Parts: sequence; structure tokens; C-alpha cells
Amino acid sequence: MSTPDLSKLTIDRSQKAFSSGKRSRKKWWMILALLAIGIGAFIALRGGRAAIEVEAGAVSSAYPSQAITTLNSTGRVTAFRKAAVSTTATGKLEFLGVQEGSVVKAGDVLARLENKSVTAIQDQASAGVRAAKANLEQGQADLRDADANLKRTEDLAKKNFISGAQLDTAKARFDRARAVVAGLNGQISVAEANLRAATVAVDQTTIRAPFDGVILTKNANVGDIITPFSSAAGSVGAVVNIADMNTLEVEADVSENSLSKIILEMPVEIQLDAFPDLRLIGKVSRIVPTVDRSKATVLVKIEFVEKDKRVLPDMSAKVAFLSRSLTPEERKSVTALQAAAVTQRDGRDVVFVIDEKNMVKAAPVVVGEKIGDLVRVSGVKPGDKVVLKPGEKLKDGRAIVVLKK
Repeated sequence: MSTPDLSKLTIDRSQKAFSSGKRSRKKWWMILALLAIGIGAFIALRGGRAAIEVEAGAVSSAYPSQAITTLNSTGRVTAFRKAAVSTTATGKLEFLGVQEGSVVKAGDVLARLENKSVTAIQDQASAGVRAAKANLEQGQADLRDADANLKRTEDLAKKNFISGAQLDTAKARFDRARAVVAGLNGQISVAEANLRAATVAVDQTTIRAPFDGVILTKNANVGDIITPFSSAAGSVGAVVNIADMNTLEVEADVSENSLSKIILEMPVEIQLDAFPDLRLIGKVSRIVPTVDRSKATVLVKIEFVEKDKRVLPDMSAKVAFLSRSLTPEERKSVTALQAAAVTQRDGRDVVFVIDEKNMVKAAPVVVGEKIGDLVRVSGVKPGDKVVLKPGEKLKDGRAIVVLKK
């Protein structure tokens, strides 16, 4: 029996390696194909084209009053009647009955100084008046006695029962008594004047509200030394600042070149920076006849026709001088946007609204009247972002990139 040839039983590894490499390359081609399909689908979802660069604007709330505004200006709220409440007395503050925001009536006690010394002087002056009046009563009694004595002496003299010297003495006594009474009346006047001065000094230690109003600031505390002009170190002049809220007005600076557009009683719309949605009606109450040479402006004072408790002194305000009074409908806000955002698609007015994914959606709108630099529209809402100057290539659902200004 011959020996078998085992060499023919060997495995051909080169063929296996070739097949394995071929399968690996096929796998990678499949992965690349899937990626290409995914990218294509993504592009298709994004509109099938690259994002378009656009400018964006916002839909806002506007007021029709802008269409009849003759002039715009800025100003500040101030109170026509206000005061820094103090006293001419000097002393230590022992009572303070108000704080910021307190509503007071005319004559209400706001604060009080220590008044023991001036009260003692008042008591002394009052005693002086009583003493002077008592002396007057005694003098008047002497005068009545002298008058009666003079009458008896004159009767006796007519009958020649007494000498002429005795009559002269009686007359002199009467004249002296009458002069004493006149002097005592003068002393009473002086004593009463002293009492009035002492009473005024006592009254000045009580600080009262000069008019109805609201306390704006509190400048002193119990224990502080109050002086008339705050001339001493560590002393305070005005105890509180008070304003009459019924006399609030707006002071606005108007350029000399625009002054001819302003007339008395002209209607004005007032917008406070603190409350942008609050618009109050006012009117021009007076034009201050002085020009600020440094700013070339004239101060115009505007009275509030409508009042609101939220309005406070020193608030910033924007004022619009109107060519005529507003109707109730013109006082309501409307939706408006820049005219450049409106375009035509299929014969109708549309705007392209930008969503949170930076894709646009065409929204049909109805365009109304012009309001300042804006136009009134319906079909969108305030706060929406829209494309400005949309080109013909911009379609519904297209991706965009907003250019930064």
C-alpha cells in the first residue's frame, strides 16, 4: 500500500482573506450609503436647500395716537404744591408721627420738639397778664373813688363850704387816678403781647402739615436737633418733605425750534416709563417764559386730566403732543409691525413668522392704516418675530439664519 499525499489537504488561506476584505468594504459602503440617505432626508426636511440669511423684526403693540402726534418729548413728574416742612424753633425732636407714604391732612401734627423752656415762658407771660389786670382793677377802684370825691368837692365849692385849694386837690387826685388806669391798660397790652409771643414760641415746637398731601421723605429722627436753617453741625433743617398728589404735573423740555407747535390747552398723551401700558390724558397748562440757554429748550408744564394713584413725583415720562383729542377707540392698542415685513404671495398679503427652530411660516395678514413708522395688521400677535424684506426665494417652511444687527 502506498502512502497518501497529505499536502493536498492544506487550506487555501489567501482565498479566505480576499473574501473577508471584500465583505468589510461592502459593509463600509453600506454605512456611507445610509449616511447619505440620512443627510438627504435632513436636507429635504429643512426645505431641500441651504438656510437663507434674513433680517428679523418684531410684531408689537402700537397706539393710533401716534398717527396724530405733532411732537414727542420726555419729561418728569413733579408736584406743583410741595414743601420741605420745618420750623423756626430750635430744639430736640421728641416726637415724629409720620413716615414715608403717610397720608396727612392740613393741620395734622407731624412732629414735636421739646418745649419745656418755652412753655415756662408762656406760663410766666400768662401770669404777667393776670397781674396787670389785677392792678388795673385796683386802679379803676381808685379812679372811681377820686371821681366821687371830686363831685362832692365841687358841690361843696359851689356852696362856698370849702376853699378853692381843696377843689384843686380833688381834681388833681382824679387826674392822677385816670392816668394810672391808662398806664395799667398799657401794661396789660404789653403783658398780652408777651403772652402771644410766648404762645407762638410754643406753637412753633409743634410741626403741622401745611396742606393735604403725602409724606415723600423723612429727614429726621427722634433725638435729632432741629434748627431753622440747619446751620449747626449735626442738625437737621426740614423734618419731612410733603407733596400734594392732586397737583402732580409733567415738566417737559421742548426745543426752541418746535415751540411754535405747542399751544395752551393742547391735548397730550402721557406714558410713564415705570408703567409702559399706562397711558394718561393730559393738557398743556402753561409754558414757562424762560429759555434754557444751555439746552436751547423751553419748559412746558402738562396737567394730568386723568389721574392714577400709581403716579409718583420724579417718575420719568414720555409725552406726545396731539393735534386733536383722542376718541375712545384710538386709545386702545393695536397690533402693528414694520411695513417691510409684508409681502405678496399668491395675490394676498403675508408675513413670514419665525419659529423657535428658525424656520418660517407664511401667515396671511390684513394690512390697515399707517401708525407712525408701523402699519396696523391682523393675523399675527405682539411678540412674534417676522422676516423683514422677504425675498421671492423665501417659502413656507424654509430654514433661515437671522442676521445680527
